Amino acid sequence: MLRLALPLLLALGLAACRDDPQDGRAATSRDFPQADRPVSKVGGTTFSTEEQRDDRNEATTVMELARIEPGMTVADIGAGEGYYTIRLAERVGKTGRVLAEDIDADAMGRLANRIEREHLDNAYTKVGTFDDPKLPKASFDRIFMVHMYHEVGEPYAFLWRLRPALRPGGQVIVVDLDRPTDRHGIAPQLLFCEFAAVGFKLAEFVRKPELAGYYAQFTAEGPLPEPNQIKPCSQSEIRQQAASARTDSLG
Repeated sequence: MLRLALPLLLALGLAACRDDPQDGRAATSRDFPQADRPVSKVGGTTFSTEEQRDDRNEATTVMELARIEPGMTVADIGAGEGYYTIRLAERVGKTGRVLAEDIDADAMGRLANRIEREHLDNAYTKVGTFDDPKLPKASFDRIFMVHMYHEVGEPYAFLWRLRPALRPGGQVIVVDLDRPTDRHGIAPQLLFCEFAAVGFKLAEFVRKPELAGYYAQFTAEGPLPEPNQIKPCSQSEIRQQAASARTDSLG
């Protein structure tokens, strides 16, 4: 009996090992390459006070750069307490729609209450996951990710699942800080590389003091690659290229 049981136990053990996450990664992410960068810890659901952000004209500046117009459908990913959600809802008007998404269910509950309190019938909330924003397909003219992309630990899985949510001609808007990813920012060249790996093309890049960082705008280009076709970005190579570019410019 023992001789018969040992192969069965060994087989069960091997199967269990295959089902265990590799390097701490979830099963839903393992078909995609792993990001070659540290990730900022998820912070609070507010970047700074709304009054401070309005004082420097942040939301208006971003919405003008993104050409947000009445009637558009927009997703606010990592919406937190809803700074952009509220202002986007006002900007797109009654004929537009705004989806606020976050992985923090409590924050989405508070935002849902705020939306109801402020009578914004064109805004609604949704809880996503760390590697899937759970957006409906072909639904959005713009998808906003403001001061949150550096917290995405599985960027290839996340962007791959996000891309089909764009309508034809739709754009993804990223606002972030030019500093290391473990310090709540991301270097622009690394951002460009990760988006390009999933079939996005950089359409516009702007640095403005009103943003407390930079603005990047992307469009989808070509077919969506299969997960095993995605080439991960090397942070060290990107740093070397940036250093070389600085040296060449000085020369």
